[in-house]
Amino acid sequence: MCGICGLATVGAASPPDPALLAAMNEALAHRGPDSDGTTINGPVGLAARRLSIIDLQHGDQPIANEDGSIHVVLNGEIYNYRQLRAELERRGHRLASRSDTEVLVHLYEDRGLEFVEELRGMFALALWDARRRRLVLTRDRFGIKPLYYATEGDVLSFASELKALLRLPWLPREIDPDALH
Repeated sequence: MCGICGLATVGAASPPDPALLAAMNEALAHRGPDSDGTTINGPVGLAARRLSIIDLQHGDQPIANEDGSIHVVLNGEIYNYRQLRAELERRGHRLASRSDTEVLVHLYEDRGLEFVEELRGMFALALWDARRRRLVLTRDRFGIKPLYYATEGDVLSFASELKALLRLPWLPREIDPDALH
């Protein structure tokens, strides 16, 4: 199942609150009992809960590229990751795991934002490129895996389940009748 969440404080003076990110990730514990991980890199914090299915020993998230400039978290599965991996290895990339998630950072290094066009599967993902100061949030074309988000001032928060966003103290709990309509 897995679950992802994150905070971005782009434009704010301080990095994301690690305690808030941890609380959001804890709200997703039922989605991934096998492992959890977080990273804060500049203005962006990513977190993931993992249900180990592919690469049971080395697929913990977030996963970074070799120099730690790109981080990714994934909820779902990339069906064509083996083909993508083989192509990336032919191009000289060295992957440390057999995880479908690790393929994403290297594919992004090669293709930039167009990396998403190569993906076949059901997924929601967040990718942080520290060099370009770019946060990419995307999901599969059919929307099988959800990705919710909320903003407050200079803070963007996102998660694969609303429960994680409910850990945000500033998120309204009332139903917005206009949005419901």
